[in-house]
Amino acid sequence: MLAMILAEIGGLLGIGACVGAAIAVIGAGIGIGKIGGAAMEAIARQPEVAGDIRSNMIMVAALVEGAALFAIVVCLLSFFL
Repeated sequence: MLAMILAEIGGLLGIGACVGAAIAVIGAGIGIGKIGGAAMEAIARQPEVAGDIRSNMIMVAALVEGAALFAIVVCLLSFFL
């Protein structure tokens, strides 16, 4: 009986890890898309500061991508451990 319960929990953990990784990737994609859109709008409004806006956009996008990567690693660790 206990073995069946643990096997069922293990299956649910795998599904939960996959769903968590999917949510992390979707959130990062939406976030980076919004960052890029806002940066392009800002460059269109003030083309003289395009270099500063672009560098800030790249830095923030890298931070969002790092947070998403961290979330995926946590989901995979919870799946395998």
